[in-house]
Amino acid sequence: MKDKNKERVVAKKRGVMSRLRAYFLAGVLVTAPLGLTALLSWWFIDFVDEKITPLIPDRYNPETYLPFGIPGLGLLVLLIAVTLIGALTAGLIGRWLLQTGERVLNRMPVVRSIYSAIKQIFETVLAQQSNAFREAVLVEYPRRGIWAIGFITGTTKGEVQNLTEEETVNIFLPTTPNPTSGFLLFVPKSDVVPLGMSVEEAVKMVISGGIVTPPDRRSKKEQNISRVSSRTFEHLEVLREKYPSPILINKNGKKI
Repeated sequence: MKDKNKERVVAKKRGVMSRLRAYFLAGVLVTAPLGLTALLSWWFIDFVDEKITPLIPDRYNPETYLPFGIPGLGLLVLLIAVTLIGALTAGLIGRWLLQTGERVLNRMPVVRSIYSAIKQIFETVLAQQSNAFREAVLVEYPRRGIWAIGFITGTTKGEVQNLTEEETVNIFLPTTPNPTSGFLLFVPKSDVVPLGMSVEEAVKMVISGGIVTPPDRRSKKEQNISRVSSRTFEHLEVLREKYPSPILINKNGKKI
């Protein structure tokens, strides 16, 4: 009888500890994302304030007359300044000043290359009609049978496309867990497998290292159809250059 009572007490203690552990993990899942988001936002605002606020003249700086600082003042001033510059460049005088400044920069050997590259990137990403980073795809990298998530940044043009027999697309292959760095690949359009998940979902999957996996929203019929393979064969070759689907053959050239 005493043994049974002891077992009940131990089981009850274990049940309480399990519930407390579950409550703690639930609290971490709720507070950690909020805390990290607030911390990163505060660091960014504080960084901008430290750089912009000292540039404000004392007579126009409200912190000169107030006994306390105003968080986000530098960020607000930066947003207003950028908006005013955008409005200025929309006019005739603003466009003339911009063109004059660009002509001066184009005469500087090193600066002109940096400015031109940065400007082209921003124009491509921020353009309203741009399709950059708007589609997530699967590509075979770094070898056949291994697949990675990439993002289409555009259609290959210029010398790279002229030297390539197949029609290729520009693929940005991000690294994990930092998606801001990665590789630029020129992949044949026929070898690219489009994904149904959104770009945001694909980025989350890359950052989490596959821990966060978005659900497959395709129909049951589409889910049951395999489109790629992760298996490789030592004595077989995969003909993907002439056929839309993989065809396995042996060394004698006979289909299997």
